[in-house]
Amino acid sequence: MSQYDLVVRNGTVFDGTGTAPFEGDIAVSKGRIVEVGKVAGSGTEEIDAKGKIVTPGFVDVHTHYDGQATWDNRLAPSSIHGVTTAIFGNCGIGFAPVRGEDHDRLISLMEGVEDIPHPVLAEGLKWNWESFGEFLTAMEQVPHDIDFAAQLPHGALRVYVMGERGARQEAATDQDIFKMAALAREAMRDGALGFTTSRTLNHKSADGHNTPSYGAAERELVGIAMGMKQAGMGVLQVVTDFPGGEAEFNIFRRMVEASGRPLSVSLAQAPALPNLYKDVLGWLQKANDDGLEMRAQVAGRPVGLLLGLALTLNPFTAHSAYKEIADKPLEERLAALRDPWFRARLLDEKPRADHPFQKSVLRGFGSMFELGDPPNYEPLPEDSIAAKAARAGITPEEYVLDVMTAGDGRNALYFAFLNYASGSLDPSFEMMNDPNTIMGLSDGGAHLGTICDGSFPTSNLIHWTRDRTRGPKIALETMIAKQTHHTANAVGLNDRGLLKPRYKADINVIDYDNLRLHAPTILYDLPAGGRRLMQYADGYTATIVNGQAIYRDGQATGALPGRLVRGARDLD
Repeated sequence: MSQYDLVVRNGTVFDGTGTAPFEGDIAVSKGRIVEVGKVAGSGTEEIDAKGKIVTPGFVDVHTHYDGQATWDNRLAPSSIHGVTTAIFGNCGIGFAPVRGEDHDRLISLMEGVEDIPHPVLAEGLKWNWESFGEFLTAMEQVPHDIDFAAQLPHGALRVYVMGERGARQEAATDQDIFKMAALAREAMRDGALGFTTSRTLNHKSADGHNTPSYGAAERELVGIAMGMKQAGMGVLQVVTDFPGGEAEFNIFRRMVEASGRPLSVSLAQAPALPNLYKDVLGWLQKANDDGLEMRAQVAGRPVGLLLGLALTLNPFTAHSAYKEIADKPLEERLAALRDPWFRARLLDEKPRADHPFQKSVLRGFGSMFELGDPPNYEPLPEDSIAAKAARAGITPEEYVLDVMTAGDGRNALYFAFLNYASGSLDPSFEMMNDPNTIMGLSDGGAHLGTICDGSFPTSNLIHWTRDRTRGPKIALETMIAKQTHHTANAVGLNDRGLLKPRYKADINVIDYDNLRLHAPTILYDLPAGGRRLMQYADGYTATIVNGQAIYRDGQATGALPGRLVRGARDLD
């Protein structure tokens, strides 16, 4: 008779602490690690990890599976990249609390900010909830492959309390703030992991309006944080453009001072202010020196947009001529774009875009690249579309039109939107190695036709620990700790992220030498036949959640051991 449910044998164990690896076994019973080292007893299931690395499951603190988790058993792409716990409800966007008359409003907000189409959400969401607690219960009824936790979004909360006034960004009254604080307190006690808000102009609803939380006054933000203080739990998450610089940061500082709750702010290098991230790192250091728990969520590669005829955006999206054919099937658009007369007309036009996000993208040819397979996420400046077009003696517009209309018209271009102002990932290296940052910003489950960054955990291992040639690397044990123990600890999930006895048996077995990312592909498997980008990888021998293998050699096993995590967790 077997002594354990599972034994992973003979692997090179990286336990998540950041210390050197060791050769050993891991024994699992009842979803927990019970022994690490040389395991004598047998397991009902055994995995031979000889020649492989064994890591804790990755904890991704920044995803957007708010809708997908209500209808889908598999939180992919995250789960196919070794993520065993995903945190969503980020950026102040989500679906609870909500009144019936505001369903479409929240769908429009998610559609505009996170590029999840209205038909997908309208068909997929059952809306069998009103309060945030009821939302958690509804998701709990759906079996999942990985664990997940949800945060209370400011946009939904503001609309629920203030109605149309909240959607129009009107100032909250004392009574409004009191109600929002009370609901935040209730949500934390019902199992919300935290509260999130958005203060960036890049976030707009599908009809072009700023998010409800944009420009919310400090007294509102502090008031909600005080509701979390009353609950005695919860983390705070903010995305902002830092208008006003340190004055904006100090609002977040005062939220933490007043509430005592930890806070993280999304941070990337923006091309318009390429050195602002250094200032933010300095403000974070001072805050932590003063005893405040404040971090930045950072990314290990450019926040990159995929552009193409089969995707949401392409360099001609804002051209009048293209708008005439934008709703036609791909084959008809290809025929038009290959027609010499239409092509000449299109190339003669200038784009018309009021959206600041699109403005920065549609003519950013110096930061636009052809996406290879495997993808190169630190391409050389001389490989940009602008540089290639110059060498070919044609305009960048002509070059990208040639690329997009080649073959079946599904070629993708890669626009390095953030973290690439200087044409290298040196800013990412600096941010990742700062003591006050954690890995984040993958946006798994969102931007279904524009971004495919749910693969961050895999590319971080491949690029930063093994394959980088343009600068320093990061030790493998350090990167693993950053994606496991550090992220879990930052959101209070202290029962996972380490390969030690009593911790959750969330484990990856990885063929590190052969770990490889494929180029993103397009699937049409969402509700209403909706499109999404998916990116696969080779090299994941096994991903284990709560002691059960959910993937073996890249194939789903059918096991669905994932659970909703209600609030912070300590070891039992």
